[in-house]
Amino acid sequence: MNLIGLVLCCKCRSDNGVDVERRNNDGCITEKLEKGPFVGCRHIQMFLYFLLMMYSYCMRSVLSVAIVAMNDNSTSANHDVPVYHWTDRSIVLSTFFCGYIICQFPAAHFGKKYGIKWILVCTNILDSTSCILIPTMANEFGSKGVMVCRFLQGLAQGFLLPSIHTLLGHWAPPNERSRIGTFAYAGSVFGNIFSMPITGLICSSWLGWPFSFYLWGAFGLSWSFIWMVFGFDKPKSHNNITKIEKDYIEKSLGHCKEKDNEAIPWMDILSSPPVWALIVSNLGVNWGSSILLTQTPTYLNKILKFDIKANAALSAAPYLAMWLFSFIFSTTCDFIINRNWISRGCARKIFNSIGTLCPALGLLYLGFTPKDQAYLSVGILILVGGTIGAGFCGFQVNHIDLSPNHSGILMALSNGCTSIFSVISPLVVQYVVTDQANQDQWKIIFIVSALVYATTDVFFICFASGEVQKWNESCESSETIKDKYIPKTDI
Repeated sequence: MNLIGLVLCCKCRSDNGVDVERRNNDGCITEKLEKGPFVGCRHIQMFLYFLLMMYSYCMRSVLSVAIVAMNDNSTSANHDVPVYHWTDRSIVLSTFFCGYIICQFPAAHFGKKYGIKWILVCTNILDSTSCILIPTMANEFGSKGVMVCRFLQGLAQGFLLPSIHTLLGHWAPPNERSRIGTFAYAGSVFGNIFSMPITGLICSSWLGWPFSFYLWGAFGLSWSFIWMVFGFDKPKSHNNITKIEKDYIEKSLGHCKEKDNEAIPWMDILSSPPVWALIVSNLGVNWGSSILLTQTPTYLNKILKFDIKANAALSAAPYLAMWLFSFIFSTTCDFIINRNWISRGCARKIFNSIGTLCPALGLLYLGFTPKDQAYLSVGILILVGGTIGAGFCGFQVNHIDLSPNHSGILMALSNGCTSIFSVISPLVVQYVVTDQANQDQWKIIFIVSALVYATTDVFFICFASGEVQKWNESCESSETIKDKYIPKTDI
């Protein structure tokens, strides 16, 4: 007898559990799933993801601040620190993304086939070691040596997002997805907050800019040892997880019996409009965030005339706003979804629009703000950063909505295809902004970024979805499914 699909409707009743409704041919059964400990194993895993993102982005963003001191002998109290005069700084900054693009698909493939834990150990060690070697390579081989290190860092961090998305697909229950996903990815924002002002202080002190690379590289290495002990790929592989929490996670996610070598439904994925909505939205975010991360320190220094200490602190201010606002947005998003006020897909579109259209307007306004109103420009940058935080519960977690089983593949596809624009955007800046003290040239960059933000969000609004796609559980057969749990999404 053919079985119709089983539907899981999850609605938070209390902090201790959720009610689950299972429907099959025999009738309707209501079951309450307890969540387990207040601080469970899933929360510890999320904290480890947060730390990984934080340290990775510390190592990613340190060069954006340090490159100013590396090419200006007036910034450091220690005049014995080496100083260079590179004319290819934008290329040095963009080299990271050349390596970053390459490993997106291998990361998702090997993660599904071999597991994530030891892959993250190896790649993080490579990332950290390359960061530590940058001062030596700069001294021996100039900007080309730094490019090699940044390329290797890009290769290593190319595994980051697909791996974390795969892990979230195993650990983040649907009714907590916005908060858990946002908390994990907020580590990247906190990394920028943490590293930029500290890097600025180090670069201006007698320690000099080389010490900043040693510091963040050492932090990165420390994470690998913590992860070896406390990191796990899935709830079922965790040594100390309670049965209550394990059942809560696995049943609310609705995973089928897993096949580690399960074929990826590429044709279904590539022909899916919601997947293309993710790809296009990721394009806009990669372009905008690349401009914000790599070019803001230069803009503050050359146009608004802030010294390196103030530059580093003010460059971090938009990320502080993003970090704080992301928790407000994610909590609100989960609340309105779990109360069934709007559908999951509608919520993703609303918060994604906040995270893209508001920055688009902010960048437009920034481009036309007189440069003598420096603090007004900084205030706009901070507001732009704050609203970007809404994107964490927009497109960023939407991969898991569409397919918990293939979320890493979807992230590799969307992030890999669009990371090329993170390479292109600094090159466009170098081509357009031939005089870094010319605000009219910077205005062009901000206008283009605003247009990219806006057009990609319109596409996301038209084609995105919050529903689990039918190809998510291709390993299942209607002849063999006895009980299936699928989180409630669009209404």
